[in-house]
Amino acid sequence: MPPCSCNWLRKGKQRAVTCVFLWTAKNTVHFFGRLRFASSDKIIIQCLLSCVWRNPSFSSAPRKFLKLVGHSTQSRRSPLSGLTISFTTETIMSDKKRKATNDTAPEQHSKQPKLATKKDEKVGGWIQDLVVQQRIEKKGMKFNKKRLRFLSDTEKIKQGSEGVLYWMSRDQRVQDNWALIHAQRLAEEEKLPLHICFCLVVPKSELSTLRHFSFMLKGLEEVSKECKKLDIQFHLLHGPAGDVLPGFVSDRGIGAVVTDFSPLREPLKWLDDVKKKLPKDIPFIQVDAHNIVPCWVASPKLEYSARTIRGKITNLLPEFLTGFPPVEKHSYTATRTAKSVDWAKTLDSLQVDRTVGEPEWAVPGTKAGMAMLESFIDVRLKLFGTQRNDPNVAALSQLSPWIRFGHLSAQRVALQVQRSGKNASQSIPSFIEELVIRRELTDNFCFYNKKYDSVEGAYEWAQKTLKDHAKDKREYLYTREQLEKAKTHDKLWNGAQYQMVTEGKMHGFLRMYWAKKILEWTTSPEEALSIALYLNDRYELDGQDPNGFVGCMWSICGIHDQGWAERPVFGKIRYMNYKGCLRKFDVARFEKKYCPKNL
Repeated sequence: MPPCSCNWLRKGKQRAVTCVFLWTAKNTVHFFGRLRFASSDKIIIQCLLSCVWRNPSFSSAPRKFLKLVGHSTQSRRSPLSGLTISFTTETIMSDKKRKATNDTAPEQHSKQPKLATKKDEKVGGWIQDLVVQQRIEKKGMKFNKKRLRFLSDTEKIKQGSEGVLYWMSRDQRVQDNWALIHAQRLAEEEKLPLHICFCLVVPKSELSTLRHFSFMLKGLEEVSKECKKLDIQFHLLHGPAGDVLPGFVSDRGIGAVVTDFSPLREPLKWLDDVKKKLPKDIPFIQVDAHNIVPCWVASPKLEYSARTIRGKITNLLPEFLTGFPPVEKHSYTATRTAKSVDWAKTLDSLQVDRTVGEPEWAVPGTKAGMAMLESFIDVRLKLFGTQRNDPNVAALSQLSPWIRFGHLSAQRVALQVQRSGKNASQSIPSFIEELVIRRELTDNFCFYNKKYDSVEGAYEWAQKTLKDHAKDKREYLYTREQLEKAKTHDKLWNGAQYQMVTEGKMHGFLRMYWAKKILEWTTSPEEALSIALYLNDRYELDGQDPNGFVGCMWSICGIHDQGWAERPVFGKIRYMNYKGCLRKFDVARFEKKYCPKNL
């Protein structure tokens, strides 16, 4: 760098300022050294940035990273000490638009980037380091044993064992995972190696799509890499858990099995199959790592609505809405390591429907999920409270795919929103209501109602009113194929369907309208529910989840709702129409954006 020619430098008391500019270009890192200046910190920074912007070698390089660290030679602490300023040309999962800078114009130094202060917005990427520090602070916290329940008669780990196993199923992440935290502590106490296994099953179904299995496998690949760094053995097993897990336990000399929790029919069957085949002297432990308040603790029965469960969960949050201790490098190494996985080959080999492709907006894995959480806190959270029902406004968290696949903990989301969303305090209560109360209510419904995906699972009043109006004349009737291809008379509905098919998501407000119109346009409530669940589970990236089942059941069968004024077709089920949407948001704008093309 050429020497600074600014005429305000003078002799006298000086402060040593280290100015380090970094960028990557063809794997090369370039450094500039130390300059000593007098005058104020502010002028020092202005001078440094001005010199850099004039320097031709810097202005022609891609400005990937720029850091300024100030050090004072005086005994008292300089206001610049410890200050770090970062500028990046790329952001991950952020909706915030930034003005482009002209990297080739050396005279642009007059427009200096705004310097970060304590009052300024956080620099992108802040959440990862903050969360790591929060985990370290909770390192010694006790595990709340109310989060677990024994599925076996024996509770004591088998003596002479060679390891502890965490059977990962619903919660596909390493950190912020109560099931894995408990499994590691068991292994550490017994001085045993720790194993994780995931049982890969691809059902022969229209719902088995590339969209879902690619997102899942790429997230698991991230899990396996993190496990390797932590000396935890990750195993990908092929086949139903009941067929492959008991043999793995015997072969590896596993002394205890820990698993996570799902209220859905198929995972519960896997659980029962494994329980029947595991040796009786091996503890089988289930930890609810998905809900903040464990499902069986929040309520021992089927709750009628959010009103009846809200107080129960709210009263338990002080006990359960806590930080997480870290999953750390394991102390005991397995003598037999896990077989390496060719993840690309595995994905290519799956018998899935590849016509339902991967959406560009959602990158799998915990890192991408945390980046999406960061952008929500920084950009969209302040809009959530007032504009969450407008499909034209980016006000929603967009976190449902990462929570659905367990790449992200809902508990972590709640903690960071409460701690970091102070500038959007008016939005926090309504967001926590949806994230915690409403979401955990869906687990309650599916866990205690075995007919959670059937009209027979609806309340008696709803079943009666739907039956009374089942033969009412419908103005429009559509087949499943017509609905799937967005071939209806309603442009708004078609746009919502098109967005779901192409992007793997649909705005929350439109999901309600979308499902209720299916009830209105099909021959029976049973057909309507079947089609709604099929479309939701096939195309929504967050499909095949309690939220989806309850969403369709609420819209079509009145679950967690009350009876309304009776009308044709709907009976006493809550009604929604096109005119109501016109009062809510700019419908024409949405229709123009998502005008369906051929599906």
